Amino acid sequence: MKKFKKILTRVLIGLVVLAVVVGAVGVYVLKIYIPNTAAPKSFPQVDGELQLAGLDDVVDIYRDDMGIPHIYASSLHDLFFAQGYVHAQERFWQMDFWRHIGSANISELIGAAGLDNDKFLRTLGWRQVAEAEYASLNRTSRAILDSYVEGVNAYLSDREPVEISLEYLLLTKLLNPDYVIEPWTPINSLTWGKAMAWDLGGNIDNEIERAILLKTLSQEQVDELFPPYPTDHPVIVPEVGGSTVLNDGDSGMSISPELAVVEFQPIADQLAGLEALLGPTGSGIGSNSWAISGEHTSTGMPLLANDPHLGIQMPSIWFQNNLYCRQKTADCPFEVGGFSFAGVPGVIIGHNDQLAWGVTNVGPDVMDLYIEKINPDNPNQYEFNGKWVDFETREEIIEVAGSEPVTLTVRISRHGPIINDNYPPLKDQVDLEDDPDAQPFKDKSGVSLPDTYAIALAWTALTPSSPFEAIWGFNIAQNWEEFRAAASRFHVPAQNLLYADVEGNIAYQTPGDIPIRKNGDGRLPVPGWTDEYDWTGFIPFEELPYAINPPSGYIATANNQVHPWEYPYFITYDWSYGFRAARVVDMIENAPGKVDIAYIQSMQGDSKSLNAETLVPILLSLEFNSDAAEILGRFLASWDYQELAGSQSAAVFEWFWWNLLMNTFKDDLPEAQWPGGGDRWYEVMRNLVQEPNSAWWDDKDTEDVVETRDDIFIRAMEETIEQLGKEYGKNYAKWPAWGELHGATFRNGVLGESGIGPIEDIFNRGPFVTGGGEGIVNATGWTIGSFAVDWLPSMRMIVDLGDLQNSVTVHTTGQSGHAFHPHYIDFAPLWAGVEYYPMDWDEQTIVNQSMEHLRLIP
Repeated sequence: MKKFKKILTRVLIGLVVLAVVVGAVGVYVLKIYIPNTAAPKSFPQVDGELQLAGLDDVVDIYRDDMGIPHIYASSLHDLFFAQGYVHAQERFWQMDFWRHIGSANISELIGAAGLDNDKFLRTLGWRQVAEAEYASLNRTSRAILDSYVEGVNAYLSDREPVEISLEYLLLTKLLNPDYVIEPWTPINSLTWGKAMAWDLGGNIDNEIERAILLKTLSQEQVDELFPPYPTDHPVIVPEVGGSTVLNDGDSGMSISPELAVVEFQPIADQLAGLEALLGPTGSGIGSNSWAISGEHTSTGMPLLANDPHLGIQMPSIWFQNNLYCRQKTADCPFEVGGFSFAGVPGVIIGHNDQLAWGVTNVGPDVMDLYIEKINPDNPNQYEFNGKWVDFETREEIIEVAGSEPVTLTVRISRHGPIINDNYPPLKDQVDLEDDPDAQPFKDKSGVSLPDTYAIALAWTALTPSSPFEAIWGFNIAQNWEEFRAAASRFHVPAQNLLYADVEGNIAYQTPGDIPIRKNGDGRLPVPGWTDEYDWTGFIPFEELPYAINPPSGYIATANNQVHPWEYPYFITYDWSYGFRAARVVDMIENAPGKVDIAYIQSMQGDSKSLNAETLVPILLSLEFNSDAAEILGRFLASWDYQELAGSQSAAVFEWFWWNLLMNTFKDDLPEAQWPGGGDRWYEVMRNLVQEPNSAWWDDKDTEDVVETRDDIFIRAMEETIEQLGKEYGKNYAKWPAWGELHGATFRNGVLGESGIGPIEDIFNRGPFVTGGGEGIVNATGWTIGSFAVDWLPSMRMIVDLGDLQNSVTVHTTGQSGHAFHPHYIDFAPLWAGVEYYPMDWDEQTIVNQSMEHLRLIP
């Protein structure tokens, strides 16, 4: 991604200079796109009538004061036609950008800067999988998707790119003058599922990191850096029954440290580039949801809350809308509201007239890396059970704006695509003969591997199965049985499905294709030249964890361990470590009375750091000089561990946390594997502080001194005080509050990260001051290296099953994807302050309070 930014910056600087000289483009922008002028042509028509070919009947679209559309149609076709039209009106640049990612055509849009990501994503073959999914859709699902596509293309018809979005003005006038907007296709929608499956899909980053760390650390040390899920933190489903969860035996193959780095570090670097494009991944990133039954609520009916955590972006990943069939029938059964993805029909998270649902990421281990033996005499063959087998191959042509197309040959083994073909061969990276310490791979029996091998990725999402059929099933389900039947079609990415209904039920279901392995637990790459480590199938749906109306009266999920400690199947080793879950459960069980929406709002905004609760008492027990002791007393001695935006204490603590991690681990780990600061490191440190003389505390860079825990704590705190003083002055009363360091800046895809201030100022907004942090319920994540928010609660929703009109919500930016539109960034102040707006449902309320009314007529 750094390479991408560098190239894009050079190109745009030159082109902006050209635009200034020519003048025409600059004048056009000033005339059309600055505030207080006539609305640009790209802004959507939201009032009056529009005649559109293809409709069967009149469609009414009411928008409220937040710009949220409520769509009323007489047929299923018209309903999804209208949703596609509205999505394209408001968000087509976002849709177009994401379809280029999903189909691995980024270079076609932005040029050679996107080529590395295109090569990797083409290797995975998302588009081919989506094409197979479309072919297998049932008649109703295909009708939904085709109708949606018609609506998108009805909007695009007869419009010039500059009439669709400001981004196209800069793209076509400055960066890529030959760019043509292609019609939308069903495949463009289905590749969205692949992108989300990747974002939420597995532990490949942890698998690679563990392999790389074996270069310098023992297996025992690596295990300390990837501890098991803590037994004192809650699980989602306490009772399912069965036997031991974890396979304590063979976890995979022993990997030669030298080759682990040679082969896996380039892949790790590629994954980091994808994170810059798609958003951060990992077990510490996820979502919160909880459902509380009527016995514990002020209304006597369930309340359901959800806040999915995703990478920060502009516009929001979510587009809020309601979809109503005028007469709900078997042919048109939709009456549903909530959050959609621009580019996909239906409602991903929300409620209908009978039930509500939320999702958080399960994070099962659905990715495995296999080392394939390659025939040294024929690179198009690999070994399986003693025989040479031909790779399946596929040729890809990648179009590159401003350059010649690039041809890519993809090799696919029985396990999956070869993902290291785009990196230099092993012999070009390291000469084993000149390195006496380098050894080839060895399996558990000590048998050496040959020098010719490749790395294949097995991933459940590469088998055709669209999650959207399940989601459309949720949209129309009328009870738990129908909802659960729809959940059985939710294959990837596996999500914690939380449920509540107007009959008073609360329930939970794990869906998804979760592999059963012959051997190993997915923590390390494994041999692929035999079937010893193959998948034998998936956990049967009926045996996946679920619960309905548990005795506790609540269900809480926060990407923590799903199943009880005794369960017959392995789901993953890499759970989120349960800090958010522990805090949610604590707040539910210790509510001051019956739970109401206001209390749940306070829960979603809760910023208590359980990491601080562990570490601050140790700090306060140590001896510091008088200045440091005064600062500790002022900021930390009586702190309640709430990382609120206005808290100086939170700023001091998190600065200390950064220094503590660096002082503890920087000397022990390769730079690429330095701590990121997420909840895995909370658990690592929670275990480590109980061993004050552990070797981890000793600084290898100091001679004749063996540091202990207390030495490193004191050093980290003294460095924190020195750094804050140098940055902000000796008057610590003027040191920054947490929100001043921990801002949320929403950046537009591609142009918002150009490195050119004037262009970024057109599209980006922020920073918005916010509280919260890593491993905290108000999960505004950040990564060591910057305190800035890089992932966040992408929306917050609270559904009242006693009165759906009483439900509330908020998401991050605004409904519009058009810079300078009134609804471009109007949600952000509410979101940052953990405030909400009504989630309108009743038709009379919607009509009476509507600010705009658009009629689409045949």
